[in-house]
Amino acid sequence: MSIKVRIADLNDLDQVAVLFDEYRQFYAQKADAALARSFMKARLAEGSSLVLVTENPEGEIVAFTQLYPLFDSVSAVPSFILYDLFVAKQARRQGIARALMIEAVNEARRRGAGRLELQTARDNVAAQALYEGLGWLRDNDFFVYAIHP
Repeated sequence: MSIKVRIADLNDLDQVAVLFDEYRQFYAQKADAALARSFMKARLAEGSSLVLVTENPEGEIVAFTQLYPLFDSVSAVPSFILYDLFVAKQARRQGIARALMIEAVNEARRRGAGRLELQTARDNVAAQALYEGLGWLRDNDFFVYAIHP
């Protein structure tokens, strides 16, 4: 099966919002379809993130990844953080996440990015295997800090 990845737009909002809500639930957030729709509508309308999607043969969106643009000050180039990656349960184990990751790198490269980064939980071994299998390198030199103001 050939997996086609494309950039999402506002026409995809309804389907992407459903997947985004499922993604948030995966991370122990309460289901909130209105919040998911509002958040994704803003991202797609503003172009404040890059959303890549894949469809099944019936044309239904079954997976997405979302990248946010940043700048790498040290290298003085644009960069992206790959923040979200989600494949619907019925579409897993078909190489879709891999295809999304490859296209994310290609699209970042086309946009002149010198760096693409992501974070994942220490116990998400399956995701780590995917990333490392695609040549991503784990950073063991820096700690990630966060604050919730």
